[in-house]
This record gives sequence, C-alpha cells and structure tokens, in this order.
Amino acid sequence: MNFEPDDEQRQILEAVTSLLGQHAGPARAKELAPAAGYDHALDAALSDAGFDAVMEPSERAGALEAILIVEAIAGAAGVTAFAAGAVVAPAVAGERLPGPVALGTGIARAPVRYGAHAKSLLWLDGDEARRCPLAPGDVSPVPSNFGYPLGRISPGAMAAGTSLGAGSGALLHRWWRLALAAEAVGTMEAALGHTTAYLKERRQFGRPIASFQAVQHRLAECAIGIEGSRWLVREAAHQWAPEEATACAAAHALSTARQVFREVHQLSGAIGFTRDHDLHAWSMRLHALGAELSGVGGHRRALAAARWGVG
Repeated sequence: MNFEPDDEQRQILEAVTSLLGQHAGPARAKELAPAAGYDHALDAALSDAGFDAVMEPSERAGALEAILIVEAIAGAAGVTAFAAGAVVAPAVAGERLPGPVALGTGIARAPVRYGAHAKSLLWLDGDEARRCPLAPGDVSPVPSNFGYPLGRISPGAMAAGTSLGAGSGALLHRWWRLALAAEAVGTMEAALGHTTAYLKERRQFGRPIASFQAVQHRLAECAIGIEGSRWLVREAAHQWAPEEATACAAAHALSTARQVFREVHQLSGAIGFTRDHDLHAWSMRLHALGAELSGVGGHRRALAAARWGVG
C-alpha cells in the first residue's frame, strides 16, 4: 500500500472536504442534538455527489477510498450512517440497502446507533447476519448524550429479518469493526486538533499552554496513537477487511480513543465539558463507538482468535 494518496484519492478527499464544509461541522451537530435528529440533508448531498457508490463489492474495489470518506465525515462531526450504508451493507449484503442503515448485535433492548431513523437493519444472529426493513413503529427513540441518535429495535422487527447465509456473521463483524475504527480515527483527529488549537490560544504564566513540554508530550502520545490507528485502518481496507487486520485496527483505535478522550478533556479543563464548547461534538462520540461489538475487550479477543485460534 502506498502511503501517499493517488490522484483519484486526492480528488475524492478534496471534493468530500468541500462538501462537508458546506453541510456538516460541530455547529450542525449541535443543532441536531436536542431533538436527536439525523442529517438527511447531508445524506442527500453525499448521495447526489456519488460518494455512497465509491465502493464496488462485486469488483472488490473502492474500500480504501470509501474509508477515507468515512474518516472525513467523522472528522466533520457528520450525523450520518454513511459508514453502515456505503461500506458495511454493500460488503455484507452485496447491495446497497434503503438508508439510513443501522447495525445491531441482537442483544435485547440494546440501543442502536442511528436506530431511531433507520430504514434498514443489519444484525448479528449467532454465526449469521440478518437484514430486515424497518417501519416507523419498529423503533423507539432513546435519549442520548453521545452525539449520535439512538433507538431500540422491536423484537418483532428483528424476528422478521432474512438470513444472509452461513459465514455472514463473521463478514459483518469484519466490516463493522473496520467502519468503527475508521470513524474513531476521524473523530479522534478532530478532537485532538480542536484541543491543540485551544491550547495555543489559552495562556497561563504568560505563555500559551501548548508551549509547556509536559503538555506537548501528552499531545504527542495521542497523535502517535491516532497515526498508528489510521494506517492500521487503511491497511485493513486495502486488503478488503481480513479478520485479523480489522480486529487489530479496531482494538488499537478504540483503545487509543480512551486515551484521547481522557487527555483532551483534561487539557481543555472545565470548558471542554460544556455544551457551548465544540469539543463534545467529537469526544462524546468516542464513548458510543467504544461500546459497540463488546468494546475494546471484544476486539482484542477477536484479534487473539484470528491470530492464534480458539483454544
């Protein structure tokens, strides 16, 4: 894998960054948050520009480019299930499902990210994955402080799902982990960037806080963790989401997310916890991402199983 984007990837990133500058950002996320809203306008803009069709599962192409878009959307605090609808669903179901698309584990009453607005659900049923359409009465909204609208899927709706066949559960695990890790990378990078900018402006003892060496060390450790996560994610996407690579990327990214959450809030001080400050538009999402698929422990167990087998 080349560490520099090629011309096509560079054009995709420039185009999606321009689009997100018009349709997304922390101000838009905060506008949607009180009513647990979903950004249908952003979804439509991404679709109209063709970004949801970048990945072609039938040709095993476009996964890396799609993951670059996922990272960019997460960095812009976009409230959209793009990763599930444009990356996970095509790879697992073999087609694009009516969106928004939500991903679930089948655990009773567990809140599902984007569930309150989803029209399709992919969920894990043991060793199989199931797909099911969702009607308005199939989901009950759940209050959320984590930057994503949440919903609980009714057992009846899940029971009506269609199996995607033997081995589909493992396939869903792999692509879901890849999408989670990519979202975490974009979210962490934005949170760290926002915090660094604040520390360059905030002064203490006559100097910017960012000029103190102890602070720089903490920022550098976060940056190193994020950079490692980024390239693990991109390598896994380039290889079409093999089990070990996706588990490794998710384990490292979500472990780093814990550190980044802790550091950016400590370094920002009390203002970082207020809703007036933009930091929470990214940092609180790291909690939600870190809870999916049994969290960091689940990703680490999957990595151990993929590398050494189950004893």
